[in-house]
Amino acid sequence: MSRQDEFFNHIIEGNTCKGDYITLGSAMLDGQTIKDAFVNVPLKTMNRHGLIAGATGTGKTKTLQVLAENLSDKGIPVLLMDIKGDLSGIAQPSPGHAKIDERHAKIGLPFEAKGFPVEIMSLSEQNGVRLRATVSEFGPVLLSRILDLTDTQSGVVAVIFKYCDDNKLPLLDLKDFKKILQYCTNEGKEEFQDEYGRISSASTGAILRKVIEIEQQGGDLFFGEKSFEVEDLLRTTRDGRGYINIIRLTDIQDRPKLFSTFMLSLLAEIYETLPEQGDSGKPELIMFIDEAHLIFNEASKALLNQIESIVKLIRSKGVGLYFVTQNPTDVPEGVLSQLGLKIQHALRAFTAKDRKAIKLTAQNYPDTAYYDTADVLTSLGTGEALVSALDEKGRPTPLAATMMRAPMSRMDVLTDVELQNLLDDSKLVLKYNETIDRESAYELLNKKIETAEALQLEEDKKAEKEKAEKQSRSTTTRRRSTAQNPIIKVLTSATFIRSVFGILKRVMK
Repeated sequence: MSRQDEFFNHIIEGNTCKGDYITLGSAMLDGQTIKDAFVNVPLKTMNRHGLIAGATGTGKTKTLQVLAENLSDKGIPVLLMDIKGDLSGIAQPSPGHAKIDERHAKIGLPFEAKGFPVEIMSLSEQNGVRLRATVSEFGPVLLSRILDLTDTQSGVVAVIFKYCDDNKLPLLDLKDFKKILQYCTNEGKEEFQDEYGRISSASTGAILRKVIEIEQQGGDLFFGEKSFEVEDLLRTTRDGRGYINIIRLTDIQDRPKLFSTFMLSLLAEIYETLPEQGDSGKPELIMFIDEAHLIFNEASKALLNQIESIVKLIRSKGVGLYFVTQNPTDVPEGVLSQLGLKIQHALRAFTAKDRKAIKLTAQNYPDTAYYDTADVLTSLGTGEALVSALDEKGRPTPLAATMMRAPMSRMDVLTDVELQNLLDDSKLVLKYNETIDRESAYELLNKKIETAEALQLEEDKKAEKEKAEKQSRSTTTRRRSTAQNPIIKVLTSATFIRSVFGILKRVMK
């Protein structure tokens, strides 16, 4: 048996699945694509998370697109973070191309062009379904970690949430939270001190500065109502295809705080909302986080710990997380160790640091007799990748340099007209794009302050009036007292005194 036949059997044996699966492409040996040596990923293990990595221009986005399309066809909803703005074309079928036909002929897969059910979403003022969450939904612990607060400051936030719960003051948006921060050390200082202990103005000032930092990155658009319901990410069409929910993030690349805030809140909400799934045949939801380094680079240690914890726990809810980034070293080791599927496109070795990173990356993949992994990483072409997945028993599948299949949908953005037509047909746009500003902590505290000020004004006026009346009575009393004593008046008069002195002089003579 030739080496190529041995390799073919090795790949086929390692990629045979009893349950449903996704075919990524066909394996390659010595730079040649082996037809029908399909590289498969079982749906059963796709909630074990994954990584899509590679240098710029090597095909990461197209791989993401292929995965999203095939998951949708299998009835699994998908959530994509579209930071570069090049994924909306999934809604339209591919126009086809001779190179696509050539690629699929090598792989041994027929090519079918088609569009997919897409929902466009937005965190900012871009067109799309508006994604929001209230401050109360974050809770004191998550909010403190996002703001990177000290233990003392976190305690203040916990007290503030407790006060708002006790006094039925809804914390919906950032202006509510800023108002209560100011209130607890100004107008409400005595009330807080009596019930919860003294709160330092230095602590509230520091927290307020952190809130303003989030606000300046667009957090005022994200915090508020109407809150997005996680169940709306799990929709399928009448023919059983999962919706591909695309969050447009092209205008927040320079606002990593907002991005990480949103991601962490969404993951926490999904974990709290979805039931335990157990060992099912396919995931409930798959999330792709493009440009994942934006989350990790700006995250505090507390925030990284929170993300790592959620990554470990959320797969039991049937949710898979897939991080898309240029280099695997962009992802913390604690998260990287949790990833079952790894799709590694080419890396470039321009510097000594690059070569060291390639050696480290090669060590993350299973040993194989067919490849020098470090060498293959630098020689892969566009649309080719090293793939390592988990089989249905959770074991690594054979490492395969893979000729990746082409996306079935358009590899380009929607036109303005196509995008508007998509939004016009969206039921979620109608549901979430109305801005609601109901009475909450901001308005209720303002009323409370106004009432207190009005009462104080009334008391001041009453006290002033009583003081004036008292002074008036005192003056009247003095006048009456002088008028009712004529004898004293006579005795103290000048005439009377002169008469007395005249009598005394005569007596003395």
